[in-house]
Amino acid sequence: MATKVLMPQLGESVTEGTISKWLVNVGDTVKKYDSLAEVTTDKVNAEVPSTVSGRVTEIVVPEGETVAVGTLILYIEEESGAEGTTAAPAGTTETAAPQAPANEQPKAATPAVSIQQVPVMDGPKQRYSPAVVMLSQQHGIDLSRVVGTGAGGRITRKDVQAIIDEGGQKPTETVKETVAQAPVAAVEQSTVVSTPAPAVPASTPAVSVDIPVASGDQVVPVTSIRRTIASRMVQSKHEAPHAWTMVEVDVTNLVNFRNQAKGEFAKKEGLNLTFLPFFIKAVVEALKEYPMINSTWAHDKIIVKKDINISIAVATEDALYVPVIKHADQKSILGIAKAVDDLAARTRAGKLTMDDMTGGTFTVNNTGSFGSVLSQPIINAPQAAILSVESIVKRPVVINDMIAVRSMVNLCMSLDHRVLDGLICGRFLQSVKQKLENVGPDTKLY
Repeated sequence: MATKVLMPQLGESVTEGTISKWLVNVGDTVKKYDSLAEVTTDKVNAEVPSTVSGRVTEIVVPEGETVAVGTLILYIEEESGAEGTTAAPAGTTETAAPQAPANEQPKAATPAVSIQQVPVMDGPKQRYSPAVVMLSQQHGIDLSRVVGTGAGGRITRKDVQAIIDEGGQKPTETVKETVAQAPVAAVEQSTVVSTPAPAVPASTPAVSVDIPVASGDQVVPVTSIRRTIASRMVQSKHEAPHAWTMVEVDVTNLVNFRNQAKGEFAKKEGLNLTFLPFFIKAVVEALKEYPMINSTWAHDKIIVKKDINISIAVATEDALYVPVIKHADQKSILGIAKAVDDLAARTRAGKLTMDDMTGGTFTVNNTGSFGSVLSQPIINAPQAAILSVESIVKRPVVINDMIAVRSMVNLCMSLDHRVLDGLICGRFLQSVKQKLENVGPDTKLY
């Protein structure tokens, strides 16, 4: 009996994954729970385990190809008497992560670097991949008017992107129908999306420009991670009306306290005491006072999150990851410091898990580590706000009509103006400022 292995959903809001490396070959015998492939998404790198024991009969998706969640990637001929499978028509069974569609997709005849998403077909009725649905909703594309170039007339992500690059669909555009189209209401999605994304008006079309490559220019291929990051950032800017505000904070007392405590802290705990845990702690305490900041927009409602899970940005050589400190409000400065150190180390070692990357409710971005003194961060959707901590610098300031040299830092906040406004965000930042300026000898690290 042939078992179909499908691309699993490796995290909330993940709609696609890239086969970075196959760990098996055709003809190999595998046992249940053996790793079959390494998969890369914008959130996590993970291995896909086998759910049955048997022999690999066909590898459908080549290394380097990006496919939608629920796509058929591998066939395994199950050993007789093996457990853990469910019978399917035509003598096949399918294995997949929860919420993945059970429809097979044919092998995409595209290069290894293609991000083309092949829709799932079920008889004469056309169904669309999550990537196609999301992109079409973002840009107001009517899929019933699109001619697919995929196998059997399937509509691919490339087809939708081509329309966007041309400035969107024209009101009077007539498109030849090549296959029977299912209404949008019948679209099958393999990832949970609470509500459709608002369409980008046709009055602001994407501009398609051919960029000449001169002799000596270096052409760097866009990786699947970089492409996904770009897509998420564009989506965030299109969906959320960004507003921006900033406060400056006198952290002289914090700098002095940290300098006095860091030696003993490192000796006792085995890790460096950085400034970031102090900033995260102040943010967490301020979120308790202003819980609306810890929320998300859900189109017909605003969801205020009970848990306070702080996302932190960690850069590697080729990408930016945003792992999450869970229940940060229940941690001391020591607990936060340990969590930051652990997540940063595992991010750079490529050992983050799906759980590490999900559930964030507010993001703290440490742009000051690169020497930045002012930035305007993009919101980490679906969160309602993000805070950038800039570099601490010594500057002359006026105190009691006298000039003094103080350690100053800018806190820059971007907010989703559908959820938040300047009043509540201003109060929130003032609370963070007050807590940071009150750090001193009585501040508890444990």
